[in-house]
Amino acid sequence: MNSLVRRTHHLHQLWRTYCSAPAAASRNTGRPSYEEFIGQQQGQAQRSIIVQVSSEKSYAELYNYCSRFGSILGAHHYCVRQDEALHYVLLEYATAGEAAAAIDAGVTNGELSGVPVRSPFLWFRAAAAAGARRGPKLTAAPAPAALLSVDGNRPVEKDHLLSVLRSASNIEEQVELLHQHSRLNELGVRLRFLAALQVQQAIAGMFPTAQALPFGSSVNGFGKMGCDLDLILRFDNDTGGGGSAAKLEPSRLVYHTKENLSNGRSQTQRHMECFGDMLHLFLPGVCHVRRILQARVPIIKYHHEHLDLEIDLSMSNLTGYYMSELLYMFGELDVRVRPLTFSIRRWAQSCGLTNPSPGRWISNFSLTCLVMFFLQQLRQPILPTISALTKAAEPSDMRITEDGINCTFARDLERLAFRSRNQSSLSELLLQFFEFYSQFDFHNRAISLNEGRALAKPDHSAMYIVNPLEQLLNVSKNVSLEECERLRIEVRNAAWVLESEVESASLSPEASEGHNNKNNNNERLEMSWGLLNLFKQPEKAVIRPNMFFKPRMVEVSDLFEQKESSSAPTASPSPSTPEPTITYKSASVRQQVQTIKAATRSELKQLRGSANGSSAAPANSPKNRRSSR
Repeated sequence: MNSLVRRTHHLHQLWRTYCSAPAAASRNTGRPSYEEFIGQQQGQAQRSIIVQVSSEKSYAELYNYCSRFGSILGAHHYCVRQDEALHYVLLEYATAGEAAAAIDAGVTNGELSGVPVRSPFLWFRAAAAAGARRGPKLTAAPAPAALLSVDGNRPVEKDHLLSVLRSASNIEEQVELLHQHSRLNELGVRLRFLAALQVQQAIAGMFPTAQALPFGSSVNGFGKMGCDLDLILRFDNDTGGGGSAAKLEPSRLVYHTKENLSNGRSQTQRHMECFGDMLHLFLPGVCHVRRILQARVPIIKYHHEHLDLEIDLSMSNLTGYYMSELLYMFGELDVRVRPLTFSIRRWAQSCGLTNPSPGRWISNFSLTCLVMFFLQQLRQPILPTISALTKAAEPSDMRITEDGINCTFARDLERLAFRSRNQSSLSELLLQFFEFYSQFDFHNRAISLNEGRALAKPDHSAMYIVNPLEQLLNVSKNVSLEECERLRIEVRNAAWVLESEVESASLSPEASEGHNNKNNNNERLEMSWGLLNLFKQPEKAVIRPNMFFKPRMVEVSDLFEQKESSSAPTASPSPSTPEPTITYKSASVRQQVQTIKAATRSELKQLRGSANGSSAAPANSPKNRRSSR
């Protein structure tokens, strides 16, 4: 045991030497709260329009034309690749009024028979012919500012990402680079809020206070490029908080309201069915509308062809909105949380633990909960427990959903008394994550982010993760026993691989000597090392160390491998044909096998005898004797 402790301590020392950069500051200051972030993005969307153009070369002409409506602060270019690449430019104006003026200046397309709809999605047609009547001559426009991004929504190519990770100096830098090149960028966030704004404006006439609120990975800071958009549609601006209206004198003028006679769930389903028809028939860019109304949370799924985006819309999932706020706060509390989560998600995807389609696999949300729980239970915790956030809440933090679910927790990070003293690097935390879950008792223990400790499992689910906001539910109820066991095997494999990386780094010439650095760097750029050894394809990544799997003494099929000479008269064995030989581990094993063979032959002989006796039994049975009388 002492030698094992010394070996573990030695490995951690090597890890700090060869695989770690200095730990970053543990707190972010000056970052906006979740509500401030949502408000800023909604304001940007209201100041923006999206215009389809022939190519990015049309930007200068588009800029000169659209400058007549106001001051353009910035522009982003992106492509949607279908049969051919379709080009779009997002323009942000200084005010929402200037963007509205540009939208109001649009005209309908007389060549199409569809219903004209006012929306921020436009297209820039070619200039009028020379003999046609022109509008008023434009004043000289300033030179357009450079595009802030070109093809900005395109995910990084796999080969390029691998090259970037190989060029890193250590595993710590690899984790950071993976996060920087995989996370949802600024343009991706803007496009998702514009999709929400389109839905919100579509019903603004009848529901002027309606809000389409993004939630999930698009806004919680854990989204990657190309992730889906989750929306919740609220017909009023009530999201469960106290609000300032409660402090004002209530008005004596009350709207007439059409009473719902059916129960709440069936009424929500009917509303969503009608709303799905509106999306399908009228909103530009919306296609492939599917209504999934019998799910626990009814949703409408659709594709937006101008944004190349899959969207899930619900009307009764405020807990999802507040869960996004909670994860956003966790990501803001410490700069290491999001890069670590991205690396673990990428590892799980590469070894087949997660799957884009729902099923018996662990989901990305469950995997994120595993990361958060790991960071809570460290000897020096990096994240606080949810119960600590609840105790620190003030009256302004109270949130109760329409289903009566309490989503109250402290939302002011600066007021929170929690301070982490943990100075572990990202690479150390990654190894500790794999070591922790390789020893976790999933069979008997449940994971609780509310308490920050393992609890007794309340049922027989293969994996039990307590839903942080609806604590009677299991987030990972869908995970099968086989997948849970495979998770344990894969985290053991990953821990073994990373420990091997530490040892190889300590023995490499580059680590021990300072010469031939150029040659070593060139070799490093051509080989897989560090995180790349975790991200191999499943058939190549499964590692089976002997410490985890005990080899068999002899194959079971070899025990009963005999020639049935009596079954075929023409197949009589030749005297010269040698009997198949079996190699045994030792003489005692040989004796055990012979004993098992003899006992098995005796049992087979008894079974044959009993079968022959039972075949003659019906003739002498009492029933036959009675019938013969």
